[in-house]
Amino acid sequence: MNILAIESSCDETAVAVYQGDIHTGQGSLIAETIASQIDTHARFGGVVPEIASREHLRVLPMLVDDVMVNASLAWGDIDAVAVTSGPGLMGALLVGSSYARGLALANNIPVLPIHHMEGHLLAPGLDGELPAFPFIALLVSGGHTMLIRVNGIGSYKVIGQTLDDAAGECFDKSARVLGLPYPGGPEIAKLAVNGDRKRFKLPRPMLQKDNLNFSFSGLKTAVMYAVRDLDVLDDVSRQDMAAGVEAAVGEVLVKKSLKACEQEDISRLLIAGGVAANMYLRELLNVEAGKRGISVSLPSPSYCTDNAAMIAYAAFQRLCAKASFESVKDVNPRWSLSGLSL
Repeated sequence: MNILAIESSCDETAVAVYQGDIHTGQGSLIAETIASQIDTHARFGGVVPEIASREHLRVLPMLVDDVMVNASLAWGDIDAVAVTSGPGLMGALLVGSSYARGLALANNIPVLPIHHMEGHLLAPGLDGELPAFPFIALLVSGGHTMLIRVNGIGSYKVIGQTLDDAAGECFDKSARVLGLPYPGGPEIAKLAVNGDRKRFKLPRPMLQKDNLNFSFSGLKTAVMYAVRDLDVLDDVSRQDMAAGVEAAVGEVLVKKSLKACEQEDISRLLIAGGVAANMYLRELLNVEAGKRGISVSLPSPSYCTDNAAMIAYAAFQRLCAKASFESVKDVNPRWSLSGLSL
């Protein structure tokens, strides 16, 4: 079967086609395209929802046409349209959902509403194998930081989550303090390569708490005060602060993830989401998990950020598992991952 997928939850407009056999569970991505809005939003220092929605509306029809041509498929070859239906920005989600439902109505094919974070969670399966169930997943992105016990497709238990700023938000806000452009994560990573991670004494929030929750607002505030107290914010100081922020965030994410594995008595860990592309985090996680005999599954960096391939793949996996699809009439910007069903 052929599944066309649309992702428009935030500032990436993406379309993909996944082809697979639900009887064997085997499939492959045959076409995809992504239009980034980073340059559009960079001058504002973050995503402007109204502008994001208008950009999705402008480019989505062209992207769909391009993917269909690249996949060498006609509409009669498409068996379903999968679309991100939440969580995300209301207007952005509505653009993708409305277009998907129009395509489905015109071609008499079903719409498959997909949870954005389930797409991230399953993304490592696009170019590798998902761990055996159950496993622990760390989903870490601009707006989400959560630890999940994954018992199977559609069976997710959130065991830890951020209480305020997510890890990606901390990177963005720290980058802004350092005078770096949006998005902050990649800029922090570039500067951190040559920085001294120990120069600034930054906190490791929530590490001493006996739970699996996260809080990165205090780290962001500590960065602001440390920069304020400098006589001069020169290039060396920027590099050292970037390295310090990266080390602090990485240590918290890794230690909390390993604690989740220990608490749930599971030796398989998966990490996904935009921050999962951070090379320092990936290396630290592999080293520390290896010491404890925990296997780590990582998506390729290209599938860490928002993309439609993961949405198509999530739809395919749910079909293979004979899982139901939630009855989302339009979109749900606050859709809970733990609320998904089999």
